[in-house]
Amino acid sequence: MGYRLWTLDPDPASPCAQVADGHIAAPFDDPRALERLARESDLLTYEFENIPAAAVESLELAGKPVFPGSLPLRTAQDRLLEKAFLRGAGVPVAAYAAVRDEDSLPAAAAVTGFPAVLKTVRGGYDGKGQSVVRDLASAVAAFRRLRPLAAGALVMESLVPFEKELGVICARNAAGETAVFPAAENVHRDGILHLSLVPAGIPPAAEAALAAVALTIAQRLSLVGILCVEAFLLADGKILVNEFAPRPHNCGHYTLDACETSQFEQHLRAICGLPLGSIRLLSPAAMVNIIGTGGGDALAGLQEALSDPSVKLHLYGKKEARRGRKMGHLTALADCAGEAGRRVLAAHGKLSWTPSGA
Repeated sequence: MGYRLWTLDPDPASPCAQVADGHIAAPFDDPRALERLARESDLLTYEFENIPAAAVESLELAGKPVFPGSLPLRTAQDRLLEKAFLRGAGVPVAAYAAVRDEDSLPAAAAVTGFPAVLKTVRGGYDGKGQSVVRDLASAVAAFRRLRPLAAGALVMESLVPFEKELGVICARNAAGETAVFPAAENVHRDGILHLSLVPAGIPPAAEAALAAVALTIAQRLSLVGILCVEAFLLADGKILVNEFAPRPHNCGHYTLDACETSQFEQHLRAICGLPLGSIRLLSPAAMVNIIGTGGGDALAGLQEALSDPSVKLHLYGKKEARRGRKMGHLTALADCAGEAGRRVLAAHGKLSWTPSGA
């Protein structure tokens, strides 16, 4: 799009560093690194929510425009703040309660009932830092296991008997213009997103309700940029929001191949003050993540996987395929989401990780 890009990441070989005009290899909260990044940039953005909110606030205090800003980041980083914000905005969420010590577990369970999910308030990306509990004894055991990982309180949430897990990407620019991409049905494996199907195959009323919720969250946060909202579809057609992330998101990766405007271009349009692009779905699609297994860093089977011409490959340039690490994704386009899903899963089944040089 003609913009020059500087990045800040502790890893000098990070994916962004491989394509940027300039890279600063330093911790995200390094004051001198942040000062240099600000000096090199007209505006700043962040790509994931583990950036320290204080670092973003320091840039804002220095008068540098940062989008989406510190408020969405700080809210998304703390599950209790996030749940309170959503309730305050009138967004439906599952029953939840703070768990500040072991003695507070019975009171929390009285709010949520069993089964429930016990989670650390901060962190816990890709299913880490959480545990399903089915009675008070298992809740106590989970609390003792998770407490060392928690910087503060934990949160207990009702385990929602959902029909489908959904994800939707919303964009908003500084002029207040908004756009919502078609929702994806998400299938998780071991707490990590495995497969996304678009269209999600949900009733129009549910899709409209999810879009309205995403817009409400974006507007309440005065968000400029991209927002992902993850939600549950219940048997009665109602939507419950699980969490949100103020950034481009894995469940929106299908937009690279299946929409007129990708979520990444849309993010740049929003933060750079441009009109938003069309979010029209050009084809039903399915996306499957390529996850590291810890069994090697070389990806085999690409010839076989790409023998289906409808399948697209996106690798991120990460050097180590650690177990559970997202290394890339495959997307397939077809006449319906189900067929796209079959094609992309067949291609994915041909891939394997092997030791480098094997």
